[in-house]
Amino acid sequence: MTTVGEFMTTRLVTMDGNDTLIAAAQEMRDSAIGDVVVTDGDSVVGIVTDRDITVRGVAENMDPGSTRLNQVTTRDVITVSQYDDVVAAADLMRTYAVRRLPVIDDGRLVGLISMGDLAVEREPQSVLADISADDPNN
Repeated sequence: MTTVGEFMTTRLVTMDGNDTLIAAAQEMRDSAIGDVVVTDGDSVVGIVTDRDITVRGVAENMDPGSTRLNQVTTRDVITVSQYDDVVAAADLMRTYAVRRLPVIDDGRLVGLISMGDLAVEREPQSVLADISADDPNN
């Protein structure tokens, strides 16, 4: 069995739900990532992606300088353990139509696994793997 822990990224960016959309967008830009995990202390409360900022925030005419992440956060996040099977993680992504799963160990965020991570490791010749493995085009 191949585990989530073998493929997850541990280079995470977390932000508080009271941070602004601009702060999150700048963090994503500076870190060359497409999401931030929203936390309340040590607890994961959701995820915000660059698409969430665009579709739920800007397209709804929310001011990115004053709108808080809590207002656009995807809640009820599905999580996995680093010891879970990657096939089961991929099935969860498919079932819940999500592209990322926070990895939790003893209630603490330890990583994140994405469809791109799985593609790079399990289907390295796929288009998604090519895109995911390439450097960001900032």
